[in-house]
Amino acid sequence: MQSLKKFLLAKGYIKTPLTLTKTNHFEVVAKINGITGRFILDTGASNTCIGFDCIEHFNLETEASEVKAAGAGATNMLTQVSKKNTLEMESWKLKKLKIVLFDLTHVNSALTIHDALPVHGIIGADVLKKAKAVIDYNKKTLFLKS
Repeated sequence: MQSLKKFLLAKGYIKTPLTLTKTNHFEVVAKINGITGRFILDTGASNTCIGFDCIEHFNLETEASEVKAAGAGATNMLTQVSKKNTLEMESWKLKKLKIVLFDLTHVNSALTIHDALPVHGIIGADVLKKAKAVIDYNKKTLFLKS
């Protein structure tokens, strides 16, 4: 029987390694606008998000947003949005990515309390859907359709 990896690579997918954190989250290294960062992979997050503290780090142009964010125990959080960004994971690339920005302090506090490293943001279902993503939990690998 053909392995999942061989099957997906033959279908034009690229593979990206995932790291399982001490909090049992998968983490992925990605580039936003050519700048490397560490992100939680979150199939339950509707949008890809970055913390307000990383706006300059990733050279983001932001604008105010009427939408309030909620998740991971926090609700009604103020947001901004940044449009027309690039996202890269290995050789996979997405242009014109809209990123939601909000205060990720509560997320990073929870991570560091459990001896995990803080993250720059979250890769959400918006990206995973566009990439026709497949997660191999056993092999700790993310496959993205090129």
